[in-house]
Amino acid sequence: MNWPSVGVVIPTRNRPELVRKAIAAVRDQRYPGEVRVLVVYDQTEPDYLLASTEGVPVLVLTNWRTSGLAGARNTGILALDTEFVAFCDDDDQWQPDKLRRQVAALMAEPDAEFATCAIEVEYEGKCTPRLAGRPRVTVDELAASRMSMLHSSSFLIRRAALDNDAIGLVAEDAPGSQNEDWDLLLRAARRTPIVHLDEPLVRVLWGRTSHYAYEYATKISSLRWMMQRHPEISGCKPGAARVYGQLACWSAATGNRSQAWQFSKEAVRANWKEPRTAIALAAMTGAVKVENVLSALHKRGRGI
Repeated sequence: MNWPSVGVVIPTRNRPELVRKAIAAVRDQRYPGEVRVLVVYDQTEPDYLLASTEGVPVLVLTNWRTSGLAGARNTGILALDTEFVAFCDDDDQWQPDKLRRQVAALMAEPDAEFATCAIEVEYEGKCTPRLAGRPRVTVDELAASRMSMLHSSSFLIRRAALDNDAIGLVAEDAPGSQNEDWDLLLRAARRTPIVHLDEPLVRVLWGRTSHYAYEYATKISSLRWMMQRHPEISGCKPGAARVYGQLACWSAATGNRSQAWQFSKEAVRANWKEPRTAIALAAMTGAVKVENVLSALHKRGRGI
C-alpha cells in the first residue's frame, strides 16, 4: 500500500504541558507514511521550542485568521499540502495505531472523504469508551444526534475535500468556535457518509481543562446558529427536541427562566420524551444544578 502523507493540526492556547503530550502521541504513531505536525497558537505567544525537524517534523505557527479554534484549525489546513488532514485538540491523545487504522479504512473506500473513530472519555481519572455502533454515519443520523463519539480529535479528511467547492474549511463564524465540528460533520455527510472506525483510538480529556465547559451563553448562541444553518436538524423531531432541550438547560443554568421555559415547550412539542427537558425544568425550580448534572453525566462519559 502506498501510504498517503498526513498533516496533523493541533490548535493550542495556554496548555503547555498538555500540548506536549498531544504532540508526543502523534509523533509516536506507528504509521508507515509521511506525517507532519502543525501546532497553531491562538490568542497566546507561541513556544517555538516545540518545533523540530527530527523524525516527525513539528512546525509552530500563530493563528493568522479569526481568533478562536476554527480560525486556528484553518490556519493549519491552509499551511498544509499533504494528501490528508487530521485534527487533534491540545488536551487529547491518540493511541499508537490510530492514524494507520483510520487511513486504511478511508483508503478502502475511494469515494469517501471523511473518517472518524470512537473515543474514550477521561474524567476525574476514569476512562469510559464511547462507541457509535456502526461503520458509517449519515447526515440524517447526525441531525438526530450530535454523536459526541465523533470527536474532532478523531477527524481525518482528504485535503482536497476541504476546498471551498467541496466540504469547505471550518466555519469561523460559529459563535465562540463551538459546534464548528458538528457543522463540519454535517457538511461532509451531505456529500458522502462518514467512514467510522468504531474503536476508541483517541483519549479525550473532559473537565475544567475545557475552554468551553461552562460558557453557557456561547453554548446557546452556537446551538441557535446550528439550527439556522442546518435545516436537517429542525426537520428531524428527535434532533430538534435534543437541541431545544440543551438550550433549555443552558438557559436555566444562566438563570434565564423565561427563556428556559420557552425552549422547554419547544422541546416537548418536538418530542415529549426528550429527557433534557426534565433536567431543565428541575433546574428552573432549583431542585438540581446543571453543573451537578453535568458532573454526574461526565463520570459516565456523557454530557447534556
